[in-house]
Amino acid sequence: MKLSELTKQIKQAECTGDSDPDVKGLCYDSRKVGSGDLFFALKGEKYDGLDYVESAINSGAVAVVAETENPNSDHAVPWVKVPNGREAMSVMSDVFNNSPSEELTIIGVTGTNGKTTTSYMIHRLLDLGHRRSGLIGTIKYDIKSDNEIEANRTTPEAIDLQNYLSQMISNGCCSAVMEVSSHALSQSRTSHVHYDVGVFTNLSHDHLDYHGNMDRYFNAKKILFDQLSNNEVKNKSVAVINSDDDWGRKLVDYLSNKKVKTVTYGLANGADYRAVDLRLTKTSIEFAIEVGSRKFKSSIPLVGRFNIYNALAALASCAAVGSNVRETVNNLKQLPQIPGRLESVSSGRAFEVFVDYAHTPDALEKTLLSIKELDPRRIILVFGCGGERDLEKRAKMGDVASRFSNYSIITSDNPRSEDPMEIIKGIETGFGGSHYEILEDRREAIAKGVSYLAPGDVLLIAGKGHEDYQMVGKDRLEFDDRLVARQMLNDRDHVRHEMVRESRRLREEQEAERKNKFHDGEEVGRN
Repeated sequence: MKLSELTKQIKQAECTGDSDPDVKGLCYDSRKVGSGDLFFALKGEKYDGLDYVESAINSGAVAVVAETENPNSDHAVPWVKVPNGREAMSVMSDVFNNSPSEELTIIGVTGTNGKTTTSYMIHRLLDLGHRRSGLIGTIKYDIKSDNEIEANRTTPEAIDLQNYLSQMISNGCCSAVMEVSSHALSQSRTSHVHYDVGVFTNLSHDHLDYHGNMDRYFNAKKILFDQLSNNEVKNKSVAVINSDDDWGRKLVDYLSNKKVKTVTYGLANGADYRAVDLRLTKTSIEFAIEVGSRKFKSSIPLVGRFNIYNALAALASCAAVGSNVRETVNNLKQLPQIPGRLESVSSGRAFEVFVDYAHTPDALEKTLLSIKELDPRRIILVFGCGGERDLEKRAKMGDVASRFSNYSIITSDNPRSEDPMEIIKGIETGFGGSHYEILEDRREAIAKGVSYLAPGDVLLIAGKGHEDYQMVGKDRLEFDDRLVARQMLNDRDHVRHEMVRESRRLREEQEAERKNKFHDGEEVGRN
């Protein structure tokens, strides 16, 4: 594709250079530039793409896009100056891939908590309803190829995102489900995705190190719904909103005079999709769903009250794109276990061990309250906070842990470049009471938590969920809470089996000794 074709949709683009090269690919990482690529010299939080222009050109870049004029006349490739580099990258990525989101049915899911689970549910329900679906999210990118792609961020950069959507079409998909992060929205990664449905799960304290305050955080989330209402390609867009959430109700009000249909879900009166008659067990949730005048019995093979909200959001989203409601309700029974989302790793034991991604005060509170509804003997919690992230939430996490767990072990999470003990001290300042201990080493903390378990107890290992690594300094170390917990449980089982065998051996020896004494006594008596 000619450079001029890519730039003609960029307002105020200033092109310098005599040639109009064929562009074979788009790239924002100079290390990955190939021959014929267009290089986007973006300014990031830590790095400036302008510093890598020469390297990109040497690797074969045929043109450069930047927010500044060409600083070096020796750069013998066309230079495109644009007002907003990320916006330009989004536009060009869409054009280069022939606007795949116009062809796909796109459902975008945003919010603080529940994005991953809700997206997984929608993805599964669409597939069960014979609407072949791709998935973009925190855990994986499923483009329906032979190999799933490991996710390196919740929502990819525009170049990668549009390429994945294009590949989904090539692989026979008619729909796609996306987790849409606030970072992605504020950085224009998704500004040229044409959504059919936008889902708002909830909003709570998170990412304030990036957004500054809750209002700015909310405004970032609203971008998705502004895109919905301003969508000229798809004029039947639907907003699916959790009306039990305070910020969700604000969003409903905000959209009341916008060009978008709003559908609500929740447990309270007035929701368009409402769950009633709840029955929670240790393996599933049974409930009924009211949709207007209709009522459907349903169940999901997951635990946690919050999963009712996720299931309602998934149902409403599928219905919004034409899925049969009754059929979709029946398919809720076939939902999968979501990796690292209240995932049980202790089946068949007299106690429960769950691994969950809860890493915000609100998510941790909801998870602990959901466990409390299972009526455990005790709740033991292992958790920490990530380094180089929102400092304010650390004490709040400590406060939640102190109020909703019987005993906590505060440990390291992903400390990154911070001192783990400094992070732990921040958590400790919010902890009310002395029913906790500190173990910096996460493996030791999980082992200690497992060792404390008695019949009827629940151990929650929170914060990392599906992650199979731990970031310490600049090193990415292999570490999976689920694997570590299973190892500790197996070690505990082995020790207990050894203790049982030893106890049996001692009893058998004592019984044999008693019998020998009895027989010896008989012989003595006969003499």
